Amino acid sequence: MTRTYSFLSKASTRGLAGNGAGRKAGMVVLGTVGLAMAGCADQSGPGVATGPQAPKAATSHKIGVLLPLTGPNAALGHELLAGAQLALAENGTSTAQGQASALQMDVHDTAAVGGASAAATAAAEAGDGIILGPLTAVDTAAAAPAAQSASMPVLAFTSDVGQARNGVWVMGITPEDQVERLVATARQEGRHRFAAFLPDNPLGHALGNGLLASCRDQGLMSPTIVYHTGSQASITQMMRELSSYDTRRAEAQPDGNASAPASTPAAPATGSADTTDKTLPSDLAAALKGGSDTSATASADGAAQAPAVPKLAPPPFDALLLGDTGLGLKNVIGALADSQVSSANVRIMGPGLWAAFATKLGALKGAWYAAPDPSSRQSFANRFMARNHHMPRPLADLSYDAAKVATTVARVAPNGYPADVLTRSEGFAGVDGPFTLLPDGRTRRALGVFEVLDNGGGAKLLVPATTKSAVSG
Repeated sequence: MTRTYSFLSKASTRGLAGNGAGRKAGMVVLGTVGLAMAGCADQSGPGVATGPQAPKAATSHKIGVLLPLTGPNAALGHELLAGAQLALAENGTSTAQGQASALQMDVHDTAAVGGASAAATAAAEAGDGIILGPLTAVDTAAAAPAAQSASMPVLAFTSDVGQARNGVWVMGITPEDQVERLVATARQEGRHRFAAFLPDNPLGHALGNGLLASCRDQGLMSPTIVYHTGSQASITQMMRELSSYDTRRAEAQPDGNASAPASTPAAPATGSADTTDKTLPSDLAAALKGGSDTSATASADGAAQAPAVPKLAPPPFDALLLGDTGLGLKNVIGALADSQVSSANVRIMGPGLWAAFATKLGALKGAWYAAPDPSSRQSFANRFMARNHHMPRPLADLSYDAAKVATTVARVAPNGYPADVLTRSEGFAGVDGPFTLLPDGRTRRALGVFEVLDNGGGAKLLVPATTKSAVSG
């Protein structure tokens, strides 16, 4: 399904052009390009042999949008479409041959027959110069081949960094980016021995891979990473192993012997975790920006009470990354208390998902998480409300940012969306702060570091948001 929108600078909501009109416009663009190419071929003259040609960069400023507009995710798709429409309404002109012209938006339904692959093919046939979307990692993987064959850059709304590649940018706030920010800040605090205790699920493995990469890139020792899947009893036992509890307790006994049976220490992670057939939730960025999560509850009184033991020496790490929410986090908090792992000697860190229920994290006082500064979003929320008569869902931030990239590049690039302009060093102004598109398809976003307060106080901004890191790129 294809729909064509045209937006003028400072214009309000525009009407929807008919399907036939959209297809005719696409045919006109293709026809014009075809005639131009034919003219160039005729001028080459006889006897000039031409070999296989690499795909030429798309030269149109027309913006393709790939979203689920029908089916179970239709409401979310239309919300993201509204975010992109707002960006074009505010900034929707391009500069071609020295003249300003209105940008067009060409919308395709990824829930229609053929899915995201067919939608990307339709966008290429319509002469689009860039694609905003799709929503999920699965749809991004399906749409990428057709887009890359047509040399159309893709600004996808997924948070799965596994989809990042040359010409395909992951616009979501990734776990890897959060961990990089946390490790850099902890390193500045003097932390050098990192470990992780993570759920054995896609988010946990993304966080673990991020910790491996961040420690490697910042010249730190390889972290020890444990993935858990079991009950509270098994979580407690695995935390004891990670924290060398038996050894520490034996050292604390007058006779040098621990009363608990010995455990096998956890081995340091030496490579990336296997994430085959696992994908991150497409709404990861949504949970990073507040709201309520009744399923994610963790309270100070949820910690399991361990038998009295002597005060133990610190564990063999001084920074610990967690990844649980809900009941899993409650059990992990109990295991931390049981193993005498506390903020007195270990910096506890967690995912930006904690922002949604920071008031319930009093037992983790002093813990950190990385997320956008919510104060940066207020202006966008007000403008979105004025136009659409409801507050924007967090994922609308991504579609607005992607459309803002397209409109910014269209004003400075005479043809298409060149990679060197998309990856410009100064980046772009986003809803939640500045961000930069990296050549490898990752997006470096400005993330602040927040510290959890006790007594239901939520969290305070400890380190302001920045896109700078301890490593280049």
